[in-house]
Amino acid sequence: MAAALENLHIVDFSRILAGPFATMLLGDLGATVTKIERPGVGDDTRSWGPPYDDSNEATYFQSINRNKTSVTIDLASSDGIEMALKMATHADVVVENFRPGVMDKLGLGYEVLRELNPGLVYCSITGFGRDGGSHLRGYDLLLQAVGGLMSITGQAGGEPQKVGVALVDVLAGLYSTVGILSAVRFREASGLGQRVEVDLLSSLLGSLVNEGAAFTSGGVIPTRKGNAHPGIAPCDLIPTADRELAVAVATDSQFAALCESVRAQELVDDPRFETNSARVDNRLLLRNILIDKLRDRTATEWADDLATAGVPAAAVNNIPAAFDTAEQLGLAPIVQVARSDGTVVNLPRNPISLSKTPPTYRMAPPSLQPEQHPLSIS
Repeated sequence: MAAALENLHIVDFSRILAGPFATMLLGDLGATVTKIERPGVGDDTRSWGPPYDDSNEATYFQSINRNKTSVTIDLASSDGIEMALKMATHADVVVENFRPGVMDKLGLGYEVLRELNPGLVYCSITGFGRDGGSHLRGYDLLLQAVGGLMSITGQAGGEPQKVGVALVDVLAGLYSTVGILSAVRFREASGLGQRVEVDLLSSLLGSLVNEGAAFTSGGVIPTRKGNAHPGIAPCDLIPTADRELAVAVATDSQFAALCESVRAQELVDDPRFETNSARVDNRLLLRNILIDKLRDRTATEWADDLATAGVPAAAVNNIPAAFDTAEQLGLAPIVQVARSDGTVVNLPRNPISLSKTPPTYRMAPPSLQPEQHPLSIS
């Protein structure tokens, strides 16, 4: 089967999450990815457990490192630098997320490599850019704090909360993937490589979408509203007989259908709720009414009835139930990737579907090589 990126060769110096996530996505689409790791230690996430799988591998590492081979290179040695330089000279793409300036000190910076390889696409991922924030550490929790995400996450009046996964790293990985593919497309037309730079703070700010524009364009400072939406109502979690139900009503017709389903038709013509703006202004009162209406049935029962009526609603799942829901919908959310010993590792599926060049799952996340790996590169 043809792969969209089957002739793309990537040398991946990145570790932790943002860079490895980007290179895994590219590997899923057919790119050949060689992961550079420290002898004896490897990527930091190899030790980020528990949890571990049945082969005693940290599941964090496995989640972002399939479809790669791994070589161990000591970048503190002249032999290691020579090896890395040779690999980068023959690569289509280099990805790195060291602190700004580290690759330059190693002799592997963009200016050096582009002289040796003019078509090279060189992607650098940093926490806060190469200038004033070059000394700052790019840990996701810090980014969620300084980037404002925690200020709008959590209950109103409660303490700031982080999102449940390292979302800023994931976003930066996605932006890096887009940047790399754009640069590769330009090289196809011009023969010229270029530098791709993505920083985590800009990735977060660019992903604040409506809440970011509320400030930049509207002069409004967004605040924590719990699970409520800042601009539509009802859009919140409503407790039911067994667990919470997510209800996201975006139009007047959906609100009318909701009112009919919960036997509260009188709310449709109530001036406090007859428009979305009115519902936003009176969201707490409306939520209390809905709590009273939904308390006697389960979230699943309500979700089924409301979905039939055309009202966006869903029971709040835990992670196993989320994967089960996707399975029931035919989305095949889990893929099995074979290890060299014939066993398999179960991983979340790449969500991209392509009719002619779909993602493939050729290699399980690689084991760490025991010592500096010798390479033969022509």
